[in-house]
Amino acid sequence: MLVLDSGGVSRLARRRPEAAAAIAAFADEGLWPPVVPSVVLVESTTGRQRNDADVNRFLKTCEIVEDLPQHLARRAGTLRAQARRGSAVDATVVAFAEPGGVVLTGDIKDLSALAEHADGVRIYRV
Repeated sequence: MLVLDSGGVSRLARRRPEAAAAIAAFADEGLWPPVVPSVVLVESTTGRQRNDADVNRFLKTCEIVEDLPQHLARRAGTLRAQARRGSAVDATVVAFAEPGGVVLTGDIKDLSALAEHADGVRIYRV
């Protein structure tokens, strides 16, 4: 499973050749569409149509997960406490990626610290 945080969303939403190449590579690996927990939208959108146009267009290609079950919320809390860093959104993204998923981010430090306590989650900078 491929899970995106806000950095992953914003970078892949750009209409650039490297973003298109990354998307094609993920599709070839069977990792497309990615999962985007809805809480990521807090950090990815502004509420201004002009600013959000690329992100909104990109999100139509993703699986937006609106539910945050209690067990995942608690797992995110545990990861955050163990890592002693990272936001609630970051911890939620890592919890969604368990077990064995991949997270694309622009924030390697916080996500990697959280993933050290997760079940087989790999973090990659996009």
